[in-house]
Amino acid sequence: MLYLGCPQWSSTAWKGNLLSSHCKNADMLREYARTFNSVEGNTSFYADPSAQSLTRWIESVDSDFKFTFKFHRRFSHELQLTHIDDALSAWFTLFEPILPHIGQIMLQLPSSFSPQQLPLLAQFITKLPKSLSYGVEVRHPEFFKKGAAEIALNQLLIANNINRIAMDTRALFAVKPNTDALIDAQQKKPHLPVHAIATGSQPMARFVIADLEHDYKSYYQPWLKKVQQWLEEGKHPYVFFHTADNRQAPLLAREFCKDLAYEHPVLNSFVGEKEASQASLF
Repeated sequence: MLYLGCPQWSSTAWKGNLLSSHCKNADMLREYARTFNSVEGNTSFYADPSAQSLTRWIESVDSDFKFTFKFHRRFSHELQLTHIDDALSAWFTLFEPILPHIGQIMLQLPSSFSPQQLPLLAQFITKLPKSLSYGVEVRHPEFFKKGAAEIALNQLLIANNINRIAMDTRALFAVKPNTDALIDAQQKKPHLPVHAIATGSQPMARFVIADLEHDYKSYYQPWLKKVQQWLEEGKHPYVFFHTADNRQAPLLAREFCKDLAYEHPVLNSFVGEKEASQASLF
């Protein structure tokens, strides 16, 4: 199974395209899930959702839809994976109702998280429920030099069937930052080498470009081969698509799937496209 998605499910810029033109905020996830079978749950990195929100999200998707929520930044950035037992237990208690709908839970580590802190990651992993899948994204340069630090990281993840998340921002940084959206994206996104390795059974790639007007296909050509390889190996890849302002993210996902020649609902007309087509008949 291939899981495709965007970094969010609600964007007013998608109205009339991915979403219907009059889509209410409360209905955005339901309409998004008609096309995509996964989503990056970035909001959980910044704030814990309410129990009511979790219930509403569960009711908005089918059973085969998979969320990929992030651990709150208090674990990775504020507490730096230390003294987290009570907070971690409370986090899993809050998310318990939606756990059957989670594909994997992502731990995004800051660029300050160094190879010397790998024992903290190993200890953190021992505290995680074994019945769920996880992904880890690192941003310290030493983890991308193919040396002892990277080998140790990969071995730790492989031993625990945890996915190493690859974030590919090459196409984003290949464009001169001449818009507010590009400036903001290049300031926030990491600019690191891309190491496409499957350390778990659900490898994840986050592909980020400037927009569809600049070259991006040459950057995802290797991903087409890699994703096809993972599928042939029986893995279940997750691929998420970003643009600088995410306005064109759904269209980028469609182009990728088209070039991959993989049958997926993203190749069908979006809800807003069907609406526009029907309107043109009258």
